[in-house]
Amino acid sequence: MCSTPPSESHWDGSPVHALARRSLRVAPDAVSRLLRCGQNDRCRECGNRIEWYQRGRHSAVRLHPGEVLANAVPAACRWHVSSGVAHPSQDGTPWCRLPHSVLCPARPAPQAAPELAELRRMLAVNTRRLIDAGAFTLSPAEPTDTSAPTEPGCRPARPTVQILYVRYLAARPVEEIQCVAQTRRRHRCTSPVLAPRTHGGQWSMMPVITHAGQLVPHAESMAVYSLAHLPYAEQMRWRSQRCPQHAATPTTADLALAEWEPFDPLLHSDHIHARVPTLRRRGGPADHPRRGARV
Repeated sequence: MCSTPPSESHWDGSPVHALARRSLRVAPDAVSRLLRCGQNDRCRECGNRIEWYQRGRHSAVRLHPGEVLANAVPAACRWHVSSGVAHPSQDGTPWCRLPHSVLCPARPAPQAAPELAELRRMLAVNTRRLIDAGAFTLSPAEPTDTSAPTEPGCRPARPTVQILYVRYLAARPVEEIQCVAQTRRRHRCTSPVLAPRTHGGQWSMMPVITHAGQLVPHAESMAVYSLAHLPYAEQMRWRSQRCPQHAATPTTADLALAEWEPFDPLLHSDHIHARVPTLRRRGGPADHPRRGARV
């Protein structure tokens, strides 16, 4: 016995208007944190699937999509998800989650987790399949020829951006920060936050201070991509990590988490740069670094 498919019209012949399905979107400052799930993504280094989860008040963490037996995983690598929030411990069940950083085949294997070698090998095989199918491209390796002249300055891979007088560590260069909104085809928007015909930030040297307002002894000043000269609405657009088109439609769902990480000079000392990035003119030599260079 076959079920009758739903009719496209009512009994009187009037058409049936089906409402478009919409994804749930919970504001980060909402009182209830229960309506949360992992944001699906792919690792930029190996191409394998990952899930982004919030971990309390800290930055988001990348977890492996599947669960593994807790007995086969070192205690330091065990994570669990409760009410949509990731916690670096075990919840007493025989299963646990794993951070992608210990499984990523593009990174050196951690010595403290030899039990995960088989799972790392499976991810490495999947990366090779993605490359052979043309679905993933490895990032170009850095030149190994030390005799070739190198550029005196370049843009930092993870710049420090100041938004609304708060400093954040970006996950990628400023020009590559991508909008996190969802398109009508349920894909992530490919437009950059630094869109054409929009005003960007301004590179400047600022003192290195902690969250408590204390100066860091090992560094006096650092290069910061400041947005303080932009209007409040424009800075809010940057903090929500949206392109101008999706910033005008705040009801549009987010398909990924904003990649801003609160900057801590004690934890992120490797990303402190003592001069502003060198700007290059078209068809000419690189300019000298200068204070207040605008991009």
